[in-house]
Amino acid sequence: MQSGENRIEALRRHALACKPDRTEWKYLFAKGFWEAAGAGGAYCLRFARATRYMLEHAQPAIGEGELIVGKMSCRALTADERTEWELLRKYALASMPSMNGQASHMAVDYALLLEKGAQGIAEEIQTLKSRLDPADPEDLEKDQFYDSCLIALEGICLLADAYAALAARQAETCPDPARKGELLKIAEVCARVPRLPARSFYEAVQSAAFLTFCLSGPDVMLYQLGRPDRYLLPYYRADIEKGVLTEDFALELIDCLGLLYNEYIPSGLAAGLMVGGRDENGRDMCNELTRLFIRTIGRVRMIYPGVGLCWTPDTPDDVLQLACEMLGSGCSHPALFNDGVIIEGLRRYGLPYRDACHYIHSTCVEITPASCSATWVASPYTNLPQLLLDTLGVKPAGSEPADFETFEALKAAFFERLAASIRANLVEQNRMQIERTRHTYNPLLSCFVGDCLLKGLDIESGGARYNWIMPSFVGVSNAADSLGVIEETVYRRKEMTLARLAEILEKNYEGFEDVRQRFLEGVDKYGNDIDRADAYVGEITRFISSECSKYRTFRGGKLVPSLFCWVMHNEFGIRTMATPDGRKSGFPLADGSGPAQGREKKGPTASVLSSTKWEHTPFIGGIAVNLKFSKKMFGEESARKLAALIKTFMQRGGFELQLNALDRETLEKAVENPELYGDLVVRVGGYSDYFVRLSPAMQAEVMQRTEHIL
Repeated sequence: MQSGENRIEALRRHALACKPDRTEWKYLFAKGFWEAAGAGGAYCLRFARATRYMLEHAQPAIGEGELIVGKMSCRALTADERTEWELLRKYALASMPSMNGQASHMAVDYALLLEKGAQGIAEEIQTLKSRLDPADPEDLEKDQFYDSCLIALEGICLLADAYAALAARQAETCPDPARKGELLKIAEVCARVPRLPARSFYEAVQSAAFLTFCLSGPDVMLYQLGRPDRYLLPYYRADIEKGVLTEDFALELIDCLGLLYNEYIPSGLAAGLMVGGRDENGRDMCNELTRLFIRTIGRVRMIYPGVGLCWTPDTPDDVLQLACEMLGSGCSHPALFNDGVIIEGLRRYGLPYRDACHYIHSTCVEITPASCSATWVASPYTNLPQLLLDTLGVKPAGSEPADFETFEALKAAFFERLAASIRANLVEQNRMQIERTRHTYNPLLSCFVGDCLLKGLDIESGGARYNWIMPSFVGVSNAADSLGVIEETVYRRKEMTLARLAEILEKNYEGFEDVRQRFLEGVDKYGNDIDRADAYVGEITRFISSECSKYRTFRGGKLVPSLFCWVMHNEFGIRTMATPDGRKSGFPLADGSGPAQGREKKGPTASVLSSTKWEHTPFIGGIAVNLKFSKKMFGEESARKLAALIKTFMQRGGFELQLNALDRETLEKAVENPELYGDLVVRVGGYSDYFVRLSPAMQAEVMQRTEHIL
């Protein structure tokens, strides 16, 4: 039997090598959907039966040393199944409605599952059904929705039963008495949860794991674990008090839960949890589990789960210090979120305090109300520098450039184009919501998102309490710095015309390197605490916030802006021509809402001051500010300085801060010998990823970020 650090390291190595394969689950869902066509009833029942079929027939898998189970087997289909799968892909999948638009990116009501179990939730649904009059068409529709929920809930229980049976079978033949005992415990736990309420910390962790991974279904869906230092705390404290749980074993279970995420979700995405922050009574919620979930970062040392620490002025110093130590050791987590700013922003969008204090970073940095939202995050991404180039008339083949007599006229044209883009994108997103609302259902998810059960309405039909769409605007600092260069060189110094500028950009600065260097070094840039340079970001963000406030979504939600990029700064950068800020064609755009790569010349404090001169609260869709520090220069004193810098950022109204403590030498070695650095994790544009799995352009972008010293 493996235990402690040896167990976690073995599981970690396995997770690093794992390549999640959802073929079996895709096949089973499609088969269930096809067979359900002959069962009759409402269309929502077909989705429910497909979900139950998939979960009932999925092959369970328990790896050596695992304590928390629920991962996919990733098995290969048999020859007969492959033949059937090809037919299903041709006929069944073609008959299924499209899922265009955003999905998942949320945290569900884990407390409900732990307190009531799937059986208790089913009983509540039966009570709601008993109050309906099937002769009423609206009640009949609700009745069919409730039936779909009951069918889907059966599926998650059947999968747990299969895991219990597998653990019991493995225990029968296990030669190691200690591992045999672990397998018997797994069988005992899975025989109870998630069907019944959790009675212990172990059961609570396992129940939450089952729900998270069952919700993901046949496709890659990104469900967050919510606030586990809150909903798991009663079980932890009760077990500690009874003497049936130790802190070390609790940490081991948390490690196993985190590692399981990495066997379920491919790299390059984002999924995780949040800790800390205030509760509905205004109390800072940092506790024993908050510390354990931060400690697990250094033990797991992988991209998942992405941990966010919600900072308040009352966050204990040792918690923030622990976070800084994790970051200083080279871990890319936790990201630091400003609880007060986020709550204020959520209140601004109409949430009561009890909902506003219970939020989650839906994957990267997107903030959504936990347990009660169906928010479409990053829908869509908008390329701000490209809109500016379009305003200037810059095109690959060259064209007649635009002409504006004044800088104010140019800005007005840019903002007019931006406004048109926001409107057009919302129309397209609403079209997709209409299609989803009319043709798709997700009954299992609807059981755990308020207020779907109370309304008798599927989440895809608008049953959630909050139904926002969150467009994200990429490259704000490139756009701001470009405006600065244009105003300074074209309109103030009159060094060139807009036509000449367009010509230089269309040639990608070839033959004009001296001009590019003047643009880069001769004009003040965002990120150096220079008011004139920083003011452009304020203008752009105020306009975006004001424009988004004019609109509503098809499902009655708000249009809530964000300023992060995931990988889109690279995707946009590849196809964006050279920009006036000195960036060359093809290079990634800025990686968040902080300064563009390499532009910070006056150190991290100046960067933080610049990044907090504009109002963050409207951008609940997410803000990412990246800072990179030299790991070689990072010591105990550096951790204390970092904590002070974080407090400065937060006290000035900063939304979110994410930090990398690396050094260029290590990154260069990883480029040269990627096989030796397979587990090197870096923070990218709101999420973490393995450095050696990034594209060469993304690797170059990370390395070009300014490396600060504390």
